[in-house]
Amino acid sequence: MGNTFGGGEADQLPARGALGLRAKEAVDAGLVHVVAGFRTEAVERDEHGLLALRSLDGRTIEAVDKVVVVTGFRPDLSWLSELRLELDATLQAPIALAPLIDPNVHSCGTVYPHGAKELAHPEPNVYLAGMKSYGRAPTFLAMTGYEQVRSIAAALAGDHEAADRVELVLAETGVCGGAGLFDEPAADASSGGCCGAPAGPELISLSAPSTDR
Repeated sequence: MGNTFGGGEADQLPARGALGLRAKEAVDAGLVHVVAGFRTEAVERDEHGLLALRSLDGRTIEAVDKVVVVTGFRPDLSWLSELRLELDATLQAPIALAPLIDPNVHSCGTVYPHGAKELAHPEPNVYLAGMKSYGRAPTFLAMTGYEQVRSIAAALAGDHEAADRVELVLAETGVCGGAGLFDEPAADASSGGCCGAPAGPELISLSAPSTDR
């Protein structure tokens, strides 16, 4: 499964590595069955009320109790409607930031370091930071947000030199990828680095352990 479970014990983000190891243990124990490269074309319901998923290549997963669709989110900007914001029409991220985080081009490990300059809006001293600054892009990392806030705080304090001096060192191990990178894996995707993505999207189905003796 390549680097599906992240960097494991070598992951430079220990909590992420531990979570990946626990997920792998569940798979090894037979509690979780991984179906790789499954792109759902249709969801059907049988006479017993159970769901069946049919993929684009004709495969079927039957007797599904529940489907959890992890589609991401978009930020709630309604309460900022009276402010002058300048947002990208597609990502709903600040105009200057959007091309740097476009998930069709970048993974979370290839986002260019950025700060107050890219997060500013026409409204004076207004910045969007953290997950909200990424709009609909799914590749935000907390480490990126910490650097955003440091740069913004420096700008608000009038220390523009510090605000422009954006430094960000991302973890080199583990896995993160944008939608576009999952569709067209990079040549070095198998290297296990932060920018590597699995060969394709993976559907993980949960099942109770067998009670047969």
